[in-house]
Amino acid sequence: MADTSNPFEVGLDKNAANFVPLSPLSFLARTAAVYPDRLAVVHGKTRRTWAETYRRCRRLASALAARGIGKGDTVAVMAPNIPAHFEAHFGPAMLGAVLNALNIRLDAEAIAFILRHGEAKVLLTDREFAPVIGKALSLLEKKPLVIDIDDPEGPGGETLGETSYEEFLASGDPDFAWSPPADEWDAIALNYTSGTTGNPKGVVYHHRGAYLNALGNVLVWDMGQHPTYLWTLPMFHCNGWCFPWTVTAMAGTHVCLRRVDPALVYPLIAEHGVDHLCGAPIVMNMLLNAPEELKRTLRPGVKMMTAGAAPPAAVIEGMEKLGFKVTHVYGLTEVYGPVTVCAWHEEWDGLPVAERAAIAARQGVRYPVLEGLMVADPKTLAPVPKDGTTMGEVFMRGNVVMKGYLKNEKATEEAFAGGWFHTGDLGVWHPDGYIELKDRSKDIIISGGENISTIEVEGVLYRHPAVLEAAVVARPDEKWGETPCAFVTLRPGAAATEAEIIAFCRERLAHFKAPRKVVFGPLPKTSTGKIQKFVLREQARKL
Repeated sequence: MADTSNPFEVGLDKNAANFVPLSPLSFLARTAAVYPDRLAVVHGKTRRTWAETYRRCRRLASALAARGIGKGDTVAVMAPNIPAHFEAHFGPAMLGAVLNALNIRLDAEAIAFILRHGEAKVLLTDREFAPVIGKALSLLEKKPLVIDIDDPEGPGGETLGETSYEEFLASGDPDFAWSPPADEWDAIALNYTSGTTGNPKGVVYHHRGAYLNALGNVLVWDMGQHPTYLWTLPMFHCNGWCFPWTVTAMAGTHVCLRRVDPALVYPLIAEHGVDHLCGAPIVMNMLLNAPEELKRTLRPGVKMMTAGAAPPAAVIEGMEKLGFKVTHVYGLTEVYGPVTVCAWHEEWDGLPVAERAAIAARQGVRYPVLEGLMVADPKTLAPVPKDGTTMGEVFMRGNVVMKGYLKNEKATEEAFAGGWFHTGDLGVWHPDGYIELKDRSKDIIISGGENISTIEVEGVLYRHPAVLEAAVVARPDEKWGETPCAFVTLRPGAAATEAEIIAFCRERLAHFKAPRKVVFGPLPKTSTGKIQKFVLREQARKL
């Protein structure tokens, strides 16, 4: 009820003229109206304008509606970064349905769990993944409507559905009259955490958060109109950090890519004038270690946004030397992707490259669309001193925090205890207000009562010329309780001994932080490319 004692409330209510729920769907409608003939999508030989793309999304919505899909229904998609996956970020939402983008690296059991838990009524699936999807479907008691995506740039595969994606679209109306959500709090997407220690949790996004974080990307990256964006980041990962909506808002061009391969990335950057791309540190590592003849094709100034616990400063330094302009962000599935950024200061430009890279590796400050960010005691929520050394947990709050976990009230309550989202990440607060992650709470090593950041040790390991990948975990020790154990993958053709690696670290770290043991070999990774430290911890215990 309006406050009758406040003159700014009396007779000044929300109405259709002055209030419309926020939704990224409005970005598509505007861009198609203002820039109908601009290039929207590039995929192999395919070229589509924004007018064509808008019609296809409306066809998708219409075809789904004809099959009874409506508000609150789940539409799953199993596909790489191709136009159909991009269109799925708009078509279902036009009906109030919820997009569940599946991780293409998951096994059949995990996919079956997600389809069952999310109650998917429709599954759009690329034929390349027919073997794993076929097995997943066999595990379901109630199967969704399956539509096969027959991508001309793909390898093909068995058909599992009753029709193809293009035939499905052809049955829809290109002028379908869709409506924005009645409430901006309505769900728009469902994303599942990696679930390395049990079943994954379903993270629910709303239209308001997707709208705001899409614009947050524009603000912190200074994107400008008409960016050309290369899809090196999976669209299934936090809805591509909201970039399907971001690039659309700026009337840019989406350059699709089925798989990340430097032999494809560098030529696409050159051919299409790509000026923006995203990727985890592992993607930067791939680009850094590409053949020299590929790297020579890069024109300076391509902007790359990277996220992760902390990309090693050596990797950021290497990317800058190549000509990439790296922006470091940080976030989680629960906050629509990135929500903090290492906002750059011009006075840092004059620093030596190593110092510049060390600053660039910080997780930084909050996005303009994130209302609260702090490093605090995980039990009392008391903020830690901004001294760059006192460790605490990173907490967030605001409109770009998830609605919660689907069908999991207990986990939701725990995540939001005290009115803040608990990230589970440990970090410090610098005097300038920038945060810097030090570890996941479960990864910190306590040796002889001293905290050792595995991220700090890994950063040193990455500086060794023979090291391609590195991970550090705790190893039980009778005297110290636990000590660092390093797992290292060497570069092809490179050689190094355990003693050399340890000596290298001891020269650059306090001796108690240096690894006592080094294990060589490939590192186990999750389906999203993250190193599985729980596997390494188990191996370290047996050494």
